Amino acid sequence: MRKISNQIILIIIVVLLFACKIIDNDQEKVAIVKVYDKFLYNTDLKGLFAANVSKEDSITITKNFIDEWIKKQLLLNKAELNLTDEDIDIEQQVEDYRSSLLIFNYKQKLIKQKLDTVVTDQEMQEYYNEYSENFLLNHNIVKVLFLVVSREAPEIEKVKRWYKSNDSEDLSRLEDYCYQYATKFADFDNSWLSFNTLLSELPLDIEDQDRHLQHNKYIETEDSLYYYFVKVNEYKLKSAIQPFEYAKMKIKSIILNKRKFTLLEELENKVYNDALNHNEFVIF
Repeated sequence: MRKISNQIILIIIVVLLFACKIIDNDQEKVAIVKVYDKFLYNTDLKGLFAANVSKEDSITITKNFIDEWIKKQLLLNKAELNLTDEDIDIEQQVEDYRSSLLIFNYKQKLIKQKLDTVVTDQEMQEYYNEYSENFLLNHNIVKVLFLVVSREAPEIEKVKRWYKSNDSEDLSRLEDYCYQYATKFADFDNSWLSFNTLLSELPLDIEDQDRHLQHNKYIETEDSLYYYFVKVNEYKLKSAIQPFEYAKMKIKSIILNKRKFTLLEELENKVYNDALNHNEFVIF
């Protein structure tokens, strides 16, 4: 393929800009490149340049566009020469894709308009009660109190006592302390957390998680900068049934997917029966 020089590109741009004035009235086309029996015209480059584009950028943009067009036509020619008639006959494939895309978009629009997305706790609880055996944990989960404190922070011994305590006053003192000194302070007592996620926050490797959780309520470790404290208030081991609170979002998704399936099935049946009643199709 013969390379197009920058001078030729600049001439093309000038022709293009001048021809644009003629195009609006006379629809005049100026051929720029020919590949076999295909032509690239100046009108194909109309709108290629942004406002206030420099001469250098115009040359680069135009050259890249022309090069890509030439490569496309060359590859297209190779494809037509080397593919079988069956491979080349893509009209049915295009029609199938168009039909599928139109139907998909129509269904999505109906789902957006008609699907009831409100799922109550009662619905989720009823589904959970009936199918709880389908919600098994594939990892350990915990409810914890977790804090990270600088090694330079004061009264670490008190922190060690407070975070283990169940006394409300001690926990209040711990909370006040953490607001001042803790790098991280999180109380996951009301929500489940993956134990792996928690461990990723600690400079600690626990090989036997099950055994550790069964025999250790507290985790204390440190590195060169921080002390790490964890109080495990509750845990569930992998293969156990997921707690309802942990499974809720998955249950909601399942219920909504079932509603979508039912809605679309009803739509298809309605369209079919309406057309049948109005003699809109004939089965021979």
